Amino acid sequence: MAKYKIAWLPGDGVGNDVMEAAKIVLDKLSLDAEYIHGDIGWEFWRTEANPLPDRTVDLLKNTDCALFGAITSKPKEEAEKELIPDLQGKGLVYSSPIVRLRQEFNLRTNMRPCKAYPGNPLNYRDDIDITVFRENTEDLYVGIEFHPLPDELRDAVKKHHKKMARFDSTSGDDIAVSLRINTRNGCRNIVTDAFEYAKKFGRKTVTVVEKPNVIRETSGLMIRTAREVAKNYPGIELWETNIDAMCMWLVKNPQDYAVLATSNMFGDIVSDLCAQLVGGLGFASSGNIGDNYAVFEPTHGSAPKYAGKYRVNPMAMLLTTKMMLDWLGEKDKAESLEGSIADVIKEGKVRTYDMGGNSTTLEVAQAIAAKL
Repeated sequence: MAKYKIAWLPGDGVGNDVMEAAKIVLDKLSLDAEYIHGDIGWEFWRTEANPLPDRTVDLLKNTDCALFGAITSKPKEEAEKELIPDLQGKGLVYSSPIVRLRQEFNLRTNMRPCKAYPGNPLNYRDDIDITVFRENTEDLYVGIEFHPLPDELRDAVKKHHKKMARFDSTSGDDIAVSLRINTRNGCRNIVTDAFEYAKKFGRKTVTVVEKPNVIRETSGLMIRTAREVAKNYPGIELWETNIDAMCMWLVKNPQDYAVLATSNMFGDIVSDLCAQLVGGLGFASSGNIGDNYAVFEPTHGSAPKYAGKYRVNPMAMLLTTKMMLDWLGEKDKAESLEGSIADVIKEGKVRTYDMGGNSTTLEVAQAIAAKL
């Protein structure tokens, strides 16, 4: 019996291409694992109105973790039009399967390392090493939204907040509402994870990125909670910054920052900016981590136009695989893989199109595997 059971979730588009690349390096590393395929993605939305079938959720419950490729996601009306005829007109609404996974398995921490590897021509600077900790289950992504706005909800909000009165002359059909819900526990968990990481790896600062001067209650709760958590880590300095200023400072002085902690939507935004500083989404790995389970995924999309062409950069997927190995406790294999990735980048002989080369997805994986 294999030591690990890993749910294998290629998903859509180039997710299949980069997962094939991951399998090349995992086989070379001889990881003692059974890889169990799971159905997930756009085709299952189209044909079953469920991009994350219940059978896949059940499969995940019997594995140690999951490795995930990429997903296609489209706006509400577009998604409904792509359903098979038998499912159209039934009021079915698409929801992201990865968001559902995060919430259903309480994968509360989204960890996104953004590290510049020497020799990468796409680096903004070569001295960038930032890890973003993004709260993963709350905020605007909870999916509690309304359109049109029900009269009873409007009345309830108006009763408790006078600012709702300015919309009295606007019909419910012309108002859309999304709730931003942050909890003290969610704020505490993500900030604590950031400080624990800083402590483990000798980082001197943790920067909490929010907007409490305008979004006073939800961002305010994050900042207040962060200040409480910081008292438990006297050797690490807490920095506080607004999301807009943070984007500016990351472009100006990215080398000044080591660990960022923030809420779900701001984390989604700022982690893509950090990714671009170190080469773009082709280098952006991530882990959705809970207390007992984790789903690892590159942060890029499914890029349908490149599907099956083996053109995209697999580095994000391979760095994601490295994160999975770390989480499983396979430290030597993780270090070996990262070292081989760094060597191939530094040599510059095998590069995909985004790095100025003409190598395929699988050729990059094979070059890395050859160094393991």
